[in-house]
Amino acid sequence: MNIQIQSIHFTADSKLLGFANEKVSKLSQFYDGIISSEIFLRLDNSDNSTNKVAEIKINVPGNDLYVKRQCKTFEEAIDTGVMALSKQVKRYKEKQKGI
Repeated sequence: MNIQIQSIHFTADSKLLGFANEKVSKLSQFYDGIISSEIFLRLDNSDNSTNKVAEIKINVPGNDLYVKRQCKTFEEAIDTGVMALSKQVKRYKEKQKGI
């Protein structure tokens, strides 16, 4: 699976990039037909503490699965986003088996 990570308006360190890559690559254990994924990390301009936004898009045959999470840290946003995407991937896989 090809994973692209983009940090918008800031420079992400290698630790954060490695964490995101590791978490998203684990989605392939639920469905091996994932073509690629894109991760967008950006800082929201709000005053509250939950200003870290992670958007994850997974490309599967014939469809795109997408999740957006806003949390206090990028790690938390990525982690909750991957959990939500794992449910979407499992649901997509079940639909594919039913067809």
